[in-house]
Amino acid sequence: MKRGVRGLLLGAALYIGLPYLLVQVGNLGLVREGRRARREVALTFDDGPDPQTTPAVLAALREADMHATFFVIAGKAQAHPDLIRQMLEEGHEVEAHADKHVHAWIRTPWGAALDPLRAVRAVGAMTGRPVRFHRPPHGAYTLSTWLGQRLAGVRGAHWSIEGCDWHPESIPDTVRERLAALLVPGAVIVLHDAGPGARVTVPLLPSLLADLKARGYRSVTLAELGGAAPQDWPGLKRRGFLALDAVFDRLGHIHFAGGRADNLFRIARVPFPLEGARLADGTPIPHGAPALEFHVNNPILVDLGPRASVRQARREDFRVVARELQTRPEYADVGYVFCLSAVSPLLGLLGFENHDLPAADARRLRRWANVLRRAYGNDPNAKAPRLSVLTREEFLALYGS
Repeated sequence: MKRGVRGLLLGAALYIGLPYLLVQVGNLGLVREGRRARREVALTFDDGPDPQTTPAVLAALREADMHATFFVIAGKAQAHPDLIRQMLEEGHEVEAHADKHVHAWIRTPWGAALDPLRAVRAVGAMTGRPVRFHRPPHGAYTLSTWLGQRLAGVRGAHWSIEGCDWHPESIPDTVRERLAALLVPGAVIVLHDAGPGARVTVPLLPSLLADLKARGYRSVTLAELGGAAPQDWPGLKRRGFLALDAVFDRLGHIHFAGGRADNLFRIARVPFPLEGARLADGTPIPHGAPALEFHVNNPILVDLGPRASVRQARREDFRVVARELQTRPEYADVGYVFCLSAVSPLLGLLGFENHDLPAADARRLRRWANVLRRAYGNDPNAKAPRLSVLTREEFLALYGS
């Protein structure tokens, strides 16, 4: 390979590839989500304002008493100061999206660097307030985009849930179902109050806001979202383990109870894996017997803390597991509900029997528990994992309808 070609490829890797991996995909240094301890999210809207669609978005938010963050295009904001004023008067946050809505990869380096600066200055002049966040078009980054945000003195803002309202095949019902499944506390959700996405978001928004309320959520501005700090290396490591969990779930046919990512439990039908296990009354649990295994939703458990997690499991999330146990045909022959984990003391508070594991299984699971604790920034000294188990009848007596 000629030296000039190698240099070109190296330059492209440094200019686009590295920012793409670390910033655009990894979101390193960006605000992308908050903590999962409280049922609040940050709804964000891009590409406006538009006098044909933005007023309907504002009306829906006002009716639901919810707040949002609008990432606006500078020229549109200047053309419609009344809408910017209304956003601010109704308690919303107005931040910078772009001066020109062009993907960073097809811009000149100086154009990509200057765009955040121009957008921030124009939006700040419109609002009379400091601009804190900038979200580039398509969430796309080059080295120039990253440098431009620093020149403008703003923090990059990404998202943790993309509504995909812009997709040509999207309709309000499919986007609503997608958001219902992916919704978790602390999520930053991106939708559009203008452009192609608005054709879906405008009719969707009243029902989406009703869904949030029904599930105990509220939407706040990005600046108000608890724990919405720039993602650092430990946060990137945590996301890596979440991705590993997703692969583990796919291979094991494990799903979130109720099909919703904010449930504390992921479940799957499995043959009971242990030999020689017995219930407290001495009844043996046959090896290979149909059973429902559940796994803890670690990010929510960590952010909620033990006491709040026990309350949520007892009040709501185990009841969702019980409904699945009663209604899904593939669970009709399940005789046991169990977990192999280091959180057995919490499960004991929830009515489960706890039993010691064979030494080899305990060592293996404890090593994995300590890896997870490191990933979530906890002391890597997990308690010995144990078997937590109930019969089907006992579990449904506690949590069934």
